[in-house]
Amino acid sequence: MLAFTFDDYAAAARARGYGQVLEREWPPGTVLDTHTHPFDAAALVVGGEMWLTVGAETRHLRPGQTFELEAGVAHSERYGAEGAAYWVARRGD
Repeated sequence: MLAFTFDDYAAAARARGYGQVLEREWPPGTVLDTHTHPFDAAALVVGGEMWLTVGAETRHLRPGQTFELEAGVAHSERYGAEGAAYWVARRGD
């Protein structure tokens, strides 16, 4: 269990210059092929598990782990058997 709330995460992200903070949930087994976003993203995994691939590196992320992506960085995502949930802060969209 996390020691802080979504509101705590959102307040900290906004203090770092992120204008939008969302809760995202993905169904089990979802695969998102290589794509980019027009915004910087900073996220905290809060449920399930996911695999994030950037270039030749794949990270297996579980609750409590974070990831950041700059705008325009090509990446793919795969979500586990239970799906996944994360809080994501966006800047520049």
